[in-house]
Amino acid sequence: MSVRRPPSLARLPYGEGAPPPGTLQARTLAGGIRAAPRAGSTIRFGRGGKPETDLKVGGDDTCVSRRHGELTYSDRSWWLGNTGQRLLRLPRGQLLHTSTEPIPLAPGYTPVFVRGSGYREHLIELYVTDWDDRGQNAKETASTVPPKRWPLDDDERLALIVLGQSYLRYELEPRPLVYRRAVAQLQALRPEFGWTKRRIEERVGAVRRRLHQSGRVPTKLVRDEDDDASDGTLIHNLLRELVDSTTLVPPDLTELDLDLE
Repeated sequence: MSVRRPPSLARLPYGEGAPPPGTLQARTLAGGIRAAPRAGSTIRFGRGGKPETDLKVGGDDTCVSRRHGELTYSDRSWWLGNTGQRLLRLPRGQLLHTSTEPIPLAPGYTPVFVRGSGYREHLIELYVTDWDDRGQNAKETASTVPPKRWPLDDDERLALIVLGQSYLRYELEPRPLVYRRAVAQLQALRPEFGWTKRRIEERVGAVRRRLHQSGRVPTKLVRDEDDDASDGTLIHNLLRELVDSTTLVPPDLTELDLDLE
């Protein structure tokens, strides 16, 4: 869809040609836009059309504000701010409210979700060209970097599969299996090990400490001194990491049936 853009914002055709470093490309279901990195350049997005916004998102959803947010270039960064009535959601669950200070976008790809009516969320795809990117074409044919999969021994893996069954089914709001039920299931699967709540805690605690000590997991896995983080929260973070890294995958659930047979 062709949309006229004010020349002061240095708009360029979306996706055409090699963009210079710092260029912002933004896209929604309604179209795309590209802006050069010039001080003061601002892209406004929301449900409304011209002149309220430069990029339309959620046009049929009245829970999206007519001007819901904006991106402004300053100090060699594009800054994202919320000007709407509902939250913006970024990766890792980060939320932006109108009272939240604008945040700088990191180079590369950033998805932003505008919360709408019911369970609807409207996607804005943002991409900022890296100032140091000199090998984009070479990367297209480079080998894929696999996720970091964590080593687990057989007992650790089985205990975590039992605890994380709802995570391996990719349920919307997964929770660790309660210890009482986990002990009963593990005793049925491998009675020779003498499973108890304490044994599960020992196995899970050992995994949490190893991952924490690696320094490669951004979420909290162990308590700090005078920390009131609950055990359930720490186990939730651990299971999330193991599933997100594909250390544990849905086919692992078959181990439960096979052991019972």
